[in-house]
Amino acid sequence: MLSSGDFTSASWELVVRVDHANEEQQTDITLRVSGDLHIGGVMLKLVEQMNIAQDWSDFALWWEQKRCWLLKTHWTLDKCGVQADAKLLFTPQHKMLRLRLPNTRTVRLRVSFSAVVFKAVADICKVLNIRRPEELSLLKPSGDYCKKKKKKEKNSKEPVIEDILNLESSSTSSGSPVSPGLYSKTMTPTYDPINGTPALSTMTWFGDSPLTEQNCSVLAFSQPPPSPEVLAEMFQPRSLVDKAKMNAGWLDSSRSLMEQSIQEDEQLLLRFKYYTFFDLNPKYDAVRINQLYEQARWAVLLEEIDCTEEEMLIFAALQYHISKLSLCAEIQDFATKSEVDEVEAALSSLEVTLEGGKADNTLEDITDIPKLADYLKLFKPKKLMLKAFKQYWFVFKDTSIAYFKNQELEQGEPIEKLNIRGCEIVPDVNVAGRKFGIKLLIPVADGMNEVYLRCDHEDQYARWMAACILASKGKTMADSSYQPEVVSILSFLKMKNRNSSPLVASSLESMDMNPECLVSPRCAKKHKSKQLAARILEAHHNVAQMPLVEAKLQFIQAWQSLPEFGLTYYLVRFKGSKKDDILGVSYNRLIRMDAVTGIPVTTWRFANMKQWNVNWEIRQVAIEFDQNVSIAFTCLSAGCKIVHEYIGGYIFLSTRSKDQNETLDEDLFHKLTGGQD
Repeated sequence: MLSSGDFTSASWELVVRVDHANEEQQTDITLRVSGDLHIGGVMLKLVEQMNIAQDWSDFALWWEQKRCWLLKTHWTLDKCGVQADAKLLFTPQHKMLRLRLPNTRTVRLRVSFSAVVFKAVADICKVLNIRRPEELSLLKPSGDYCKKKKKKEKNSKEPVIEDILNLESSSTSSGSPVSPGLYSKTMTPTYDPINGTPALSTMTWFGDSPLTEQNCSVLAFSQPPPSPEVLAEMFQPRSLVDKAKMNAGWLDSSRSLMEQSIQEDEQLLLRFKYYTFFDLNPKYDAVRINQLYEQARWAVLLEEIDCTEEEMLIFAALQYHISKLSLCAEIQDFATKSEVDEVEAALSSLEVTLEGGKADNTLEDITDIPKLADYLKLFKPKKLMLKAFKQYWFVFKDTSIAYFKNQELEQGEPIEKLNIRGCEIVPDVNVAGRKFGIKLLIPVADGMNEVYLRCDHEDQYARWMAACILASKGKTMADSSYQPEVVSILSFLKMKNRNSSPLVASSLESMDMNPECLVSPRCAKKHKSKQLAARILEAHHNVAQMPLVEAKLQFIQAWQSLPEFGLTYYLVRFKGSKKDDILGVSYNRLIRMDAVTGIPVTTWRFANMKQWNVNWEIRQVAIEFDQNVSIAFTCLSAGCKIVHEYIGGYIFLSTRSKDQNETLDEDLFHKLTGGQD
């Protein structure tokens, strides 16, 4: 028989601090435990000793010294390594968090502080009704962003009252997670694809969710243009180094908010992190499209991405048009629109599919591979050589371009055959100057070769540009997306063509426009207000008939067509180099750039990547490419894990396809982005 003294010697005292939901102060509870007691047993003892009747289901133990959650309740204290000196906190896993959305609205909602950020963002997007949550992440505001904000509050005579949209559901108890939101496989809310308003047949689904019909409209409609004063107060990056600093705050997707020292009710930025927007559908994505438009709009206004003056005027015209339509859409009564019942619509859609209604072009796509053949001008840049274009006969078939001295020699050997698959396609267009060029960046072992093609007119450019874009993705002109791509390019060129038809700007329209709100501060300083308003109205004439959602999609497409689109910058030091460089990370390539001039030095494509890893001891990222090309660098403006996650994240997103269901392979994401730390 063992005496009670033997039991006592095997046990020890453990102090646990309890976080009470409605009380500011925490209380310490002392428990007598032994090493073989499991975590679930500790929590049970804790609740029994407190003897407070409440729902404790959301509470878990947080180990302060180790900065980790003890979520495996079947593990014993010995297995976890918990001893008497451990500081444990019994706290809710779901806490309030303020999220600043791309449209500058702040929402306050309950978020899991114990789940990894990848999962937490997915839950947030369910509540906000944003599909494809893998494209977004949480960003901690940079020091420059916070300084600007504090300076503004200090200079303001009146206290700044932030307009917060509170999405904490009153029906959920204080410790439980928020409602799973609206997005599900069987009941996905739909929107009017013309103006983005919630469809009548799905309005009732907003009843049990914190995202009511009114709140949903707030997220799906764009905000009014900011005043010039607000724009002037916001942080604007002046160099690539400034842009690199902005990307230092991305949270680690493989760790929880609590593990990354995020406090309850702290403000974070919810942003589109990866610039590959998959399956944008106006019927389901009104909120997603609007938030994407807003992120693009602020990127242009704050000059986070460079664009020409002509492009800035197009962006301004689209903003003005969207602002006017949004105002009308908010005023109108949504209930006046009659709509087909959602179930009925789904049944008829299924009927069409079963009858083969969408198979009319299938045989044509399989058997007939179209080709393009025409005279174009070619230029291949070389050092100390003027930009002189020479005319050749070009033939585009499958995913390759071959060119000949003239049409008669087409059946013979070409001068050169260019494989477009995996190339970077950059528009080189000036509509006013009648310049329609295509810049091809063709990957080679030590970087990229540049080839310039010059077309004679809009139609020729649209056909060849669309073919190049599809070929770069491994698709031919037989693909069903070819014709829509041609139409899309032509409509974008039409927007740029300010001389398409005469316009008399009405004085009334000029009066209700504040042009300085629609362009970047630097652009506004170059022109007088009336002159700027007239030029914006001139550009607006080409988009005046566009519906609201189409205008937002055109803005997003114009943003995507900018040469710098999708590049995320980091300040790095390459192995063997004595100076700092900028590393640009895109969806399909890495670019080494001069930190001062911004001129690209070398490009490496993900398609040629064999492997990449991180040496966590010296914080160095090493990447190996085909043809024995290898690089290594340390990241100076952010942790190397952030860059590592960007590379792995883009490779993960490239595995998506429309054939897959909506569920994500979270394990694959963490395998590609987590590293071996």
